[in-house]
Amino acid sequence: QVQLVESGGGLVQAGGSLRLSCAASGRTFGGYAMDWFRQAPGKEREFVAAIDWSGGSTDYADSVKGRFTISRDNAKRTVYLQMNNLKPEDTAVYYCAARLGARAQGSYASWGQGTQVTVSS
Repeated sequence: QVQLVESGGGLVQAGGSLRLSCAASGRTFGGYAMDWFRQAPGKEREFVAAIDWSGGSTDYADSVKGRFTISRDNAKRTVYLQMNNLKPEDTAVYYCAARLGARAQGSYASWGQGTQVTVSS
């Protein structure tokens, strides 16, 4: 099974940028699609972005389109989430997850522990 560790979170002012990383170890990383989710206090976990195993196909929540970019480097076993023009409503714990199959199936092999992103106004 793949193990995931997120990093790169922190405190940033509105309009600023952060790049999150999700490093994988264990089983073959390249076989998994990778998703980013987030969960704000008192709210349900929500989908943020997805990338297929090759990096050739991506998908985003409407709330982050045009501001966030997901990418991956299979040689480094890492997936990234570049977040630009951050807004206070982006404040949340961000999680990466290794997915098997289509996102609609919701079958995940592993989740990271999360990294806190706080955007001040």
